Amino acid sequence: MLTIDIYTARRFILGKQGLWPGRRWRGTAGIAQAMRSMEYLQLDPLQIIARSQDITLHSRVLETVPELWEDVTYRQREFFDWGGWLAARPMDELPYWRVVMQRERDSNTRIRAMADEHADAIAEMRAVLRERGIVSNRDFKMATRTRTQSYRGRKDSALALYYLWRTGEVMTHHRERFERVYALTEMVAPPHLIFESSAVETDRFLIKKEVSFNGLSRISRTSDSYSRGEPDQAAKRLFESMLADGDLIEVKVEGWKAVHLALGSDAGILSELNAGRIPTAWTPLETTTTEEVVFLAPLDPVSARGRAKVLFGFDYVWEVYKPLEKRRYGYYTLPILWGERLVARFDGKLNRTTNTFILLGLWLEDEALGRDEAFAEAMARGFARFAGFLGVNKMDVTAIAEPLLRKCISNGSA
Repeated sequence: MLTIDIYTARRFILGKQGLWPGRRWRGTAGIAQAMRSMEYLQLDPLQIIARSQDITLHSRVLETVPELWEDVTYRQREFFDWGGWLAARPMDELPYWRVVMQRERDSNTRIRAMADEHADAIAEMRAVLRERGIVSNRDFKMATRTRTQSYRGRKDSALALYYLWRTGEVMTHHRERFERVYALTEMVAPPHLIFESSAVETDRFLIKKEVSFNGLSRISRTSDSYSRGEPDQAAKRLFESMLADGDLIEVKVEGWKAVHLALGSDAGILSELNAGRIPTAWTPLETTTTEEVVFLAPLDPVSARGRAKVLFGFDYVWEVYKPLEKRRYGYYTLPILWGERLVARFDGKLNRTTNTFILLGLWLEDEALGRDEAFAEAMARGFARFAGFLGVNKMDVTAIAEPLLRKCISNGSA
């Protein structure tokens, strides 16, 4: 068993996700490389500053713009989107996910209920897709459909299309204003990938996928690995087999009670980091995260769902769904990564009429950072790059209380 300290654990998890020690990918090709290294790009429709998935990629890839991931996903077909936990996944993984789709069809009670309740609409949508090629839920007027109460859609056509997508008969052909436009799977996926892997291969794949996604993992039953399908005793035997084969290794992080899992292929990287070295493959193309801060998206895997507290001692909750009176910070607050620490957060909004990015608030974990010139310069670089990514020509930073930070950020974005 390998034992590491919390600093090595932070660097490993950040580096696996492409966030440390700096951006190492660039442009459209870099988007695809980043998405593969991340394992999943979680998708969310909400757009306040930019959508979470676009901010996620901006923090990892140089010379990117919002929605560039859609090009590599829906035009180049390198990825596909799927799941109740919605994420873009590499297209060459489709045979494994088709097994999970079948398991959902056969075992997911909500999916089965959807099939029973809307069987006629499902059959109708199959026929419509064969006839038209591509179909959006917007193609069907409410007045002509049966109204539903599901959060997945208000029309039976919406639920029918969702069912076909969730169970693998159709895929997302492209998106229009983030809404899915569907097509039969054979119109989207390469023919050689439209098959199902074996159950054993799929179970091992799902475990390795999740461990790689987390960097260090305990395998949560609320995650994708829950769809492995085998009972607990079989799961225990599978883990034992993967540990014996070296596919997985056990890692003890000083200060954490539970032993975590990492990929056996990452043992060398962990050893390098433990010795104080940075893996050559992680060499930044431009600035490091010490020279330029990085902003983490609301759904970034290194900080979302309580992970920021465990890894960084940084209490972060995305408050977008909280009532106004219960928010501590703001509607769309983002953590700020400096070096290997989360040191601050900001809330902002985009005024599209005046093309202005407005900072609504900035909160520092340590007040002394407000007088730190190196931090001020790193903040200025980070906000300048972020403004370019958003395509704005003005920033309103009057809400920043610290004079040095306000001056540097204002000058850096001018």
